[in-house]
Amino acid sequence: IIEQAASRAYRRLSNFGLAPIAGVVMTKTKSPLGLAPFDAADYLTDEDTIAEYLTAALEDPNPDMFLVAVRDVARARGMTQLAKDSGLGRESLYEALAAGSKPRHETIQKIMRALGVKFSASVLQA
Repeated sequence: IIEQAASRAYRRLSNFGLAPIAGVVMTKTKSPLGLAPFDAADYLTDEDTIAEYLTAALEDPNPDMFLVAVRDVARARGMTQLAKDSGLGRESLYEALAAGSKPRHETIQKIMRALGVKFSASVLQA
């Protein structure tokens, strides 16, 4: 599931010009060319990019995609700092953002507030 979600994240990032090099394989090992694996957290450097990334993840039909995106943003910002800012323990933060976890709404709200992001609803376009 994580590999599929990471693949979707890669495709979505490439939609707004953030994918590193086309064809980079997302694995834990380096490619034969010596390229480092793709890590979305490396490209989440400003609030606008983070908001776009989280929005794209929310639109994905796979609910795990959103947790992967929040985890990427958390790593980009620093898990320890996010844990302090959200009032959650570091271990609790990792557990809440683990693949397949079902975090409570209030936990996600704390994380989003600490990241400086808010949810909003909009009308579907026909």
